Amino acid sequence: MDLKFKDKVVVITGASEGIGRAMAKLFSKEGAKVVISARNEERLKDLVEEIKYYNNQVFSIKADISKQNDCLNLIESTISHFGQLDILVNNAGRTMWCRFDEVQDLKIVNEIMETNFLGSLYCTYFALPYLYKTRGHIVAISSVAGLTGVPCRTIYSASKHAMVGFFDSLRIEIEPKGVHVTIVTPDFVKSEIHKRALKGDGSSLGQTPMVESKIMTAEKCAELILKAILKKQRLLITSRRGKIGMWLKLLCPSLLDKIARKAIERKF
Repeated sequence: MDLKFKDKVVVITGASEGIGRAMAKLFSKEGAKVVISARNEERLKDLVEEIKYYNNQVFSIKADISKQNDCLNLIESTISHFGQLDILVNNAGRTMWCRFDEVQDLKIVNEIMETNFLGSLYCTYFALPYLYKTRGHIVAISSVAGLTGVPCRTIYSASKHAMVGFFDSLRIEIEPKGVHVTIVTPDFVKSEIHKRALKGDGSSLGQTPMVESKIMTAEKCAELILKAILKKQRLLITSRRGKIGMWLKLLCPSLLDKIARKAIERKF
């Protein structure tokens, strides 16, 4: 059996739900040694038990990646446990669902930026020395909201734009050392992240604002990401709509604004 990631050590942040969870299962089925991390320890334990049915090489670490020390511990614990690091997947994230003028407490700016952008930066910073040794791979899970503007997601969009800018720049710096960078910009994906989206008062929505029957599953998204890693792809845009949006932003940005506004109004 040809296992595409046999014995590769993969760290995945935000692995308790959604894309991260689906990627952890898929990497494990492909022979990888997987380190799963998230804040929800119970969900991590459940995932470990699921993975152990087909791969015992799984290790879970509870971490809040908005904290530098947690990121350092995540990477150092990985090295202590498996001895190397081949692929870092910066997946953990938070989102929002309100207009900017509805924001009542600016703490949500810190919560989103610290998790989505700074958390990815911290993990990458501590992982780089080990990725240089293995000529490894960094995966940054951004969003189509990191390529264009999306109403009701201003702060989220800002954090994802920051990821694209950072990892595009980092790629140029580290490519001579043999480390590859793949930026992933998913369209809407079925995930618990939407239920936890922050409202203007800082509380969670509690229910998804998405019509989930019309959006991609986390499992399908994970399949696309693993294929992109194998091809050492620079940028993965997971939907046709996202690809069209890239061109519209250049050729007819006002039309793209109208389409984005309508998509949010339709909850799709």
